[in-house]
Amino acid sequence: MAGRTCPEGWVCVNPGMVSIIGSELLLAESVGVNVLMMFKIKRVYFHARSKYQDIMVADVVDFGKALILDGLIQSSERTEYIYHESLVHPAMVLHPNPRRVLILGGGEGATLREVLKHSTVEKAVMVDIDELVVKVAREYLKEWHQGAFDDPRSEVVIEDGMKYVEEAVSKGLKFDVVIMDLTDPYGPEVSKGLYSREFFSKLDKLLVDDGVLVTQAGNSFYYREVYDEVLENVKSVFPHVAEYAVWVPDFGYTNNFILASKKYNPKSLTARDVNERLAGRGVKTRLFNGDFYEALMKMSIIKG
Repeated sequence: MAGRTCPEGWVCVNPGMVSIIGSELLLAESVGVNVLMMFKIKRVYFHARSKYQDIMVADVVDFGKALILDGLIQSSERTEYIYHESLVHPAMVLHPNPRRVLILGGGEGATLREVLKHSTVEKAVMVDIDELVVKVAREYLKEWHQGAFDDPRSEVVIEDGMKYVEEAVSKGLKFDVVIMDLTDPYGPEVSKGLYSREFFSKLDKLLVDDGVLVTQAGNSFYYREVYDEVLENVKSVFPHVAEYAVWVPDFGYTNNFILASKKYNPKSLTARDVNERLAGRGVKTRLFNGDFYEALMKMSIIKG
């Protein structure tokens, strides 16, 4: 779940709602401050408001079933693998033996699903603030989580991610990989704290000496200033940092990611290295492989 949110000061069109135009049900969502996308809705399976956000599961023309939070598609049945494989596997293969993994966000369970594909994983902790999103995912998004919530290696914690990290640091917990699948950095005020230098410093304390971190970072074309600030915050904490981006059709833009490590240079891995690690761990993917990883590490990031 990318945790897409309307940028601060911008009001989403009919957040969490669909408009009726003629005989069509339509969802309009913001791509950038001045750009909208329109989707046709076939059917609404679920719609309610939690303590934190408007939640909808609907069948979207051309994209299939989709999770829509506050009027923004978070992931869809046809394309969710693009986002989730791209978020998870670069970090997982960069670490030679990821046993303990922390996921911040990721309510659909798809990020958890991809993490658990790695046979090295002994424990995967997923922390999401919205219990209703997780409940809805269990019932309506089985294609996403594919039973990952009930895997004996999984621990699902309903709590604010920032609070969990603070408590985990105080307890001396350690993880090999941290994956941030949270709200966009240009969303509400609370999101800024999740991408601050202070928060990345806390995550650094949670990681083992050769730990790896990856975060989704919204879009660098429409929100360059915010993206650059997040990138600099990561660089101020971690010695090895790489940027990459992947086109996600239902977002209407390339989603940016930032990969960081305390020890390993992401660009040092070859396609052969990646493929050997995937095969050795029994990982099966639809998109991600060694060539894809090398391409991500060599790409130029487009900024507005």
